[in-house]
Amino acid sequence: MPRFRTGSRPGGKKAEQHIATDYLDTVLSNFSGYIAADELYDGPFCVLSIVDNRNFQRLVYEVLDHDPTHEDIIRFFRRFKKELDARGLTLQGITTDGSSLYPVPIAGVLGDDMQHQVCEFHVIKELTKSVLRAAAKVRKELKATMPKLGRGRPSKSMKKASQRKKRIEKKITDLFDNRYLFVKHHLPASEKRTLTRITRGLPHLRRLRDIMDEVYRLFDRRCRTDTALEKLAKLRSRVRRFKHVGRALNKLFSPNLEKALTFLDDSLLPSTSNAVERGFRRHRKMQKTVYRVRTRAQISRRIAVDMQRDARAPDRTQTTRTLHHERNGYQLAR
Repeated sequence: MPRFRTGSRPGGKKAEQHIATDYLDTVLSNFSGYIAADELYDGPFCVLSIVDNRNFQRLVYEVLDHDPTHEDIIRFFRRFKKELDARGLTLQGITTDGSSLYPVPIAGVLGDDMQHQVCEFHVIKELTKSVLRAAAKVRKELKATMPKLGRGRPSKSMKKASQRKKRIEKKITDLFDNRYLFVKHHLPASEKRTLTRITRGLPHLRRLRDIMDEVYRLFDRRCRTDTALEKLAKLRSRVRRFKHVGRALNKLFSPNLEKALTFLDDSLLPSTSNAVERGFRRHRKMQKTVYRVRTRAQISRRIAVDMQRDARAPDRTQTTRTLHHERNGYQLAR
């Protein structure tokens, strides 16, 4: 047998048949009740995927040759719900990103009372982008206040203007080099001192950092959803008063932020959709090397082979451990 190379293993058709029958019986026998759903765009194709959000096992998938619509998502969810009903399983919660594709199908197929968690990572990502854009806007405003000097060495009358220009340039450089301090989750004492130094004379930038601290505190597992929503209402009213930065933080008023706090009332509901993102990262990595997987049938078969390989991973690990144990025992006996 030649050495295995990524993407060259045959058996994609058999893997698809196995995924639709025996594989589902195996993975759903240990179903946690919580799933993550997401879509992956691969050129003209789109891969829909549902993953067990606690066991990190891919359950069902579908490859489309067009951008997904509500009808596609509804059909996909109905197919999955049919598999659950056939086995007498109940769905407790679902986690998605902030896409508008999912709320309507979830309510129509899974019910209005289904716990729908929006991925915490995606929500915080959008907020951090807004904060960084607001900091970039301040740097742009500072650059506009720099005095214009002529070419050559400044004269004595322009010496103060030249020094002021250097101070503003230094301030802009410090704000750019340390822009991560405005969005970093935990700041040690040294970075707090740096932040205080570079924001001297810019109190609205310090408010941006305070707002990010409040956002991070919203996702503290020690409080409940109602408490977090009360904190969010106070934070939004506070942001409205800051006219200078209020428009830059419109993402703070998104309804996805409220849905991202659903997990606080259920200790078993994952707050992120990392489980489904892991499978998509594997797909992206595979597509960088296996260039022949570029049609709808090939993509579907390659995903099926990958899921089948994941299902056999525990057995392979146990076999490897047994072989290592026997080899080490044989070496000690000698």
